[in-house]
Amino acid sequence: MNVLMYLKHFPAAGAPLRVSTNKAVHGLAAGLAANGADVTVLCEGTTDACHTTEAGYTIRCFETRAPYYTLRVAPGLRAFLGQVERRPALAVLNGIFHPSVYALSRQLRRHGIPYVVAPHGPYHPLLFRKKPFLKWPYWYLLERRLLKQARAIQFLDARQALWSRQLGIEGGVVETPNGFAAGELIPETELEWRTRGPVRLLYWGRLDLHIKGLDLLIQAFERLRCTVDARLVLQGPDWFGDGAAVVSYVRQSRAAEHIEIRPPVFDQPAARVLADHDIVCTPSRFEGFGLATLDAMLAARVALVTESAGITPYVVESGCGAVVTPEVDAIHGGLLALIQKRDEWRELGLRGRACAAESLSWNAIANRTLTQYRHLLN
Repeated sequence: MNVLMYLKHFPAAGAPLRVSTNKAVHGLAAGLAANGADVTVLCEGTTDACHTTEAGYTIRCFETRAPYYTLRVAPGLRAFLGQVERRPALAVLNGIFHPSVYALSRQLRRHGIPYVVAPHGPYHPLLFRKKPFLKWPYWYLLERRLLKQARAIQFLDARQALWSRQLGIEGGVVETPNGFAAGELIPETELEWRTRGPVRLLYWGRLDLHIKGLDLLIQAFERLRCTVDARLVLQGPDWFGDGAAVVSYVRQSRAAEHIEIRPPVFDQPAARVLADHDIVCTPSRFEGFGLATLDAMLAARVALVTESAGITPYVVESGCGAVVTPEVDAIHGGLLALIQKRDEWRELGLRGRACAAESLSWNAIANRTLTQYRHLLN
């Protein structure tokens, strides 16, 4: 099967895969290739390039002089699609509210190539509250048409189709969660669980006060400190400039002296960083998947995650954490429940690790996804 995966900013060759969408596209492309698919990742950059990866898929980068957000498609990419139309293919367009994704969908329809849209997150109502004066016009003019003409929408969790259906999108759904590569699984002999001392909590992800629910977590931590000796670390990149708001919120907290903000770490597997903590917290008001929770499962840590995250079915199945609503009382209660099970952290963590190893490797995910792709084409 010929699969084309478009992500405009995917690195042409050699650059570190630090952005979550880059990691997801790489992981799925590698898994699909391992399952026998002919996979080409399409991107746009400053020069033309073609590179065959060690994972077995090809990267084709097409030179463009247009700005990042544009309705223009690189000339070389348009010509490439003209060659692809001679053999059956399915395209996967990665991105949400991105003009280049819409523009490429027009070219695909012109050449008779069916496509799937992978937004890497739900069309949750909160998504439209940020810059609504831009989001809603874009939705009605471009995004809705993009989705309605897609063969399917590829969600990280099939439950996320609820939000797009409420917006009038009734098309097919492909469920493709995020996964992990074999090298990210730490040997069990290197793992330890602390049964004494302060409880070490970790938030691992983008610094975003509202959407990621850091305000809720900080308030819940203040209450927790009244009865539990605990420390909280907030660690991750400031992609969109909300880091200053997070710092300010922490400084005003009654528990500020027990909260530390750390820069991101990119030079080692996330699971190794998480293994130095006890409970990994994902308090988001809405969350596409919850990679931090997956990393926690790989490190055999217990996790707290809000119910909207795509990974919650796996947390529930394995019993490796607490699934809560994005509210201060619920987060506080979930943390207390996990701390009361401190003697069981090893057992619970290993159950989560076993669940992730069985169901969330990229090869296993790609095998299920490839079956869904074939069904769409047939």
